[in-house]
Amino acid sequence: MLEPKVWQLTAGSAVLGLVLAAGAVALAGPWDSGQRKAERDWAAAQGGTGGAHHDGKRVRTPAPAPSAARVLAELGVSAESLSAPADLPGDLTTTLGPLLESPDLGPEPAASVVDVATGEQLYGQRADRLMAPASTIKIATAVAALSALGPDHRIPTTVVTADGGKGDDDKPAGKSGDKPGSDADDKPDDRPGDEADGKGEDPTEITLVGGGDATLDRAGLRSLAADTARALRDRGVHRVTVRFDVSLYSGPREHPIGPNDNIAPVTALMAGQGRLDGSAADSFGGPAPRSGDPAGDAADVFADLLRERGLGTSGQPAAGKAPQDADRLAVTYSRPVSTLVERMLTNSDNDIAESLVRQTAIEAGRPASFAGAQQAVQAELKKLKLPVDGVLLRDGSGLNRHDRLTGGLLTALLARAADPGRPELRPVLTGLPVAGFSGTLQGRYTDADATTGSGLIRAKTGTLTGVNSLAGTVVGPGGRLLAFAFLAQDAPAPDTAQRALDHLSAELAS
Repeated sequence: MLEPKVWQLTAGSAVLGLVLAAGAVALAGPWDSGQRKAERDWAAAQGGTGGAHHDGKRVRTPAPAPSAARVLAELGVSAESLSAPADLPGDLTTTLGPLLESPDLGPEPAASVVDVATGEQLYGQRADRLMAPASTIKIATAVAALSALGPDHRIPTTVVTADGGKGDDDKPAGKSGDKPGSDADDKPDDRPGDEADGKGEDPTEITLVGGGDATLDRAGLRSLAADTARALRDRGVHRVTVRFDVSLYSGPREHPIGPNDNIAPVTALMAGQGRLDGSAADSFGGPAPRSGDPAGDAADVFADLLRERGLGTSGQPAAGKAPQDADRLAVTYSRPVSTLVERMLTNSDNDIAESLVRQTAIEAGRPASFAGAQQAVQAELKKLKLPVDGVLLRDGSGLNRHDRLTGGLLTALLARAADPGRPELRPVLTGLPVAGFSGTLQGRYTDADATTGSGLIRAKTGTLTGVNSLAGTVVGPGGRLLAFAFLAQDAPAPDTAQRALDHLSAELAS
């Protein structure tokens, strides 16, 4: 039998272990079969990464992360000590100050470091200065979308008709599954519409209605076509005219950056993000040549898939608004917003970012345009009592060089996402790339002065010509979660600027 002191130590260790485990799960956020969704997706498909000026090249396999420092010095540490003030890595002014003066970061970089548990700013250098954030603006996009829509919201793509058909109108329409199978090898038919089955029958008009799902792919369209064909056969319809409706969005389709491999024209209907190089067959993310008409291309694929299922089509799909009294034939849904946020942050996906800010605008009753999205996101962040005065959110992706926010806002966003009272925001943290492991941080933290951060830092990158930023979280040596943001403008070269940012953040983990 164990002696009383041994029993006390064993019980105390078990309780403390449960406290630590619960804390780790709370910070990790949504899990799927024991593995975080974004990391599972990374392990399953090593695609290129997205975002402005990311070249999408594969990099070497990262070295194993260094072992984390021990959390407890001895068994006698009480669970209450976990809520003690953060034990920082020395004087941050002494530690970070000289690193911020590196010429690799341009003339006047900004920095903000916050203790997430208390909200206290532990270090600030020009933290309230408005600066170009590049892709770190996606943190604001993510917080606003999750707050406005909720993590479980799904974006629909529907097929409707105003024609009653010849059969029983009361039969239920089909509904696509949430997890359609992959069909990367499937190729659309080249058959013209007037040669398909049903020739001679008066066509029934159907409309493919875009709901703004930037992750819709050929597999989703295939499920939608199968359900549409089934619903039409139940009505006795064998020939259709296909229209497509993109009226959900308003304003310019082209991002102000112009035609660019980093983003497709912003439209409420697209398949495979309008990618023309086949990269959508593996996974989205990373630059690729884009279609000038992603909505029309998606409608063409949908019509091809209908013909594969024996429906005749009359002519080529044309744009047109769905009638208000139309009956829904079929619908397919995106993954939940929580998953979309994780994917957007991990891969720095610009198309998802522009979709999410427009969904936020729609929820707020504003136009789903660049201007309407800016107003909606700023209003949503203001509801969360975040410092948005003077902030300019001209897009959701950070590609617009006129975007402006502060390092203080970025750390406040991250702290709000970690708030125990805001569990719906947790995907903001779980979606951040892991240093040296996933997404846009996969090939970073390799220099000797930054390797201490590998595997320990989670952060969103931002890169435009002359603009480099990094914002994320790290558990400091005392076991407390810190949020940080570093922004640099007029940096002489992106590679050296990124290494300087990696070094800055790694100091918080050492």
